[in-house]
Amino acid sequence: MTSSETAASPTTPFEWIGGEARVRALVDRFYDLMDIEPGYRELRASHGNTLDDARQKLFWFLCGWLGGPSHYEDRFGHPRLRQRHMPFSIGVVERDQWLACMDQAMGETGVPEDLRARLKDSFFKTADWMRNRPGSA
Repeated sequence: MTSSETAASPTTPFEWIGGEARVRALVDRFYDLMDIEPGYRELRASHGNTLDDARQKLFWFLCGWLGGPSHYEDRFGHPRLRQRHMPFSIGVVERDQWLACMDQAMGETGVPEDLRARLKDSFFKTADWMRNRPGSA
């Protein structure tokens, strides 16, 4: 491998996905799908009347979580994901719908397959940890 090939290799998932524009595209597709696909009905219902606030916060969060700019933390401090999601009822159905919706959005926005596989694993671990309602795993 030449030094120019090394320099061109993405060093973070944020770079690998394609930066802010691609994170925005992913988040927008995720929430668009949640809003239109009947298979994500319970997930959509847990978000209230509008998706605008959640859409913006997920974009800010994912930018930093993927290794890019810390937009979310700059505005709100540490994400404290579990604590911030406690007011919402999250069970196996919501977890699985969130994961399926995100996977569909990743596929439709062209997230590279190897990155998509890594993200699916990380998303599952986080989404499962976020569950706050008993139910079968």
